[in-house]
Amino acid sequence: MKPFTDEDVENYIQSKVERRHHLVSKAVEEVQKIIQQLTTEISYKATRFQAISNSGIHNENIKDQPALLAKWSAMLRRKRPFHPSIQVLAPSQFLITVPLRGLTGYRECQVRHWRYYTVNGAKLLSSVRDPEELHQWLEVEQFSKSLQQWHEEDVNIEGDLVPAKVLIVFRELVEKSIISCNLSSKVTVLESFSSVVRVAVETSESQVEVELVPAVEIPTCWPEKARWPRCLKRWPSQEKVRCIKSLGFDLLARSNYHWQLCFSRAEHILMEGLDEDGGCRMKCFRVMRQMKEDVWCAGNKPVITAYHLQTVLFWTCEKYPRTKDWRCFPEAFLRLVQKLHKCVSQHFLKHYFLKNTNLLKYANTSDLDLVASKLAVFLENPVFCLD
Repeated sequence: MKPFTDEDVENYIQSKVERRHHLVSKAVEEVQKIIQQLTTEISYKATRFQAISNSGIHNENIKDQPALLAKWSAMLRRKRPFHPSIQVLAPSQFLITVPLRGLTGYRECQVRHWRYYTVNGAKLLSSVRDPEELHQWLEVEQFSKSLQQWHEEDVNIEGDLVPAKVLIVFRELVEKSIISCNLSSKVTVLESFSSVVRVAVETSESQVEVELVPAVEIPTCWPEKARWPRCLKRWPSQEKVRCIKSLGFDLLARSNYHWQLCFSRAEHILMEGLDEDGGCRMKCFRVMRQMKEDVWCAGNKPVITAYHLQTVLFWTCEKYPRTKDWRCFPEAFLRLVQKLHKCVSQHFLKHYFLKNTNLLKYANTSDLDLVASKLAVFLENPVFCLD
């Protein structure tokens, strides 16, 4: 294995990583401005949906609790740019959560019962399948306070809030708001085989595909199924664990029946202060992400996204918690790439908070094998391409 030099790394960062950061940051700012305008109009048309904001503070539960508000505000004062509603999966592929209003005082459902309906409300003879670990049912009665609109038939079946129905309402609002905001030249609703809402947004540099996802923000509790942190782990610190769990989670409307658990606030906090001990974790992540986008898994809809890489980073930080493990960039970086190669080769990457969830379960195996082969080539001869 040929070692790469510090000069190789710095040249790569300056020529590739920094340029990527500039372009993506610019795209995020432009997309956020457009989607903020769009969701403001949607919120005006339907009070159940909120406009996205720059603060990361949407939910009444956060605003009503001074301690949570102060903690979250402190996070936003950090140097690292933060757009709370936006996940950059790839330079031209974003996910933006649109918060829902009028659902507060969440509590977990303790009683299991079967559902015998289609998303259109028709009766079924056999029950709908149970959700996988990353998903759950959501009943309006799980909230101590709820707007009357959440009890209406356009989103509710037998007391369940049904993601597919919420998405149908949301899609119609998106289409109408694009017209009423005069955004037709900048935003186009894309066709989809599922109920998800995707739009193409024109920026000054390129077109970005954005998935708009209605989200129930639940900052007041931590889900029981997320049994984290695991015992006897030194990373992250207990202080950071307490902070993370106090900010809760979200539920996303991305499927027909079941709501997807999302830990974006927790993941942001884990990325914050990652190298306070002087390590090179973030540097490793940024270089790995660039190599993934340039060489290992390029394209507009990559099988491996920045979210997968972030998860690999979390698992590696947990396995190697000591400062000395992150002093030498070549060793730390190759260790991270080896972990990625193992996960892609085995078609298995555990969710960081839900250990029984495989983030690669539904990925195209041929695409994964191709990425694995490219990673193997790099590990044999780790060279950064500046072309």
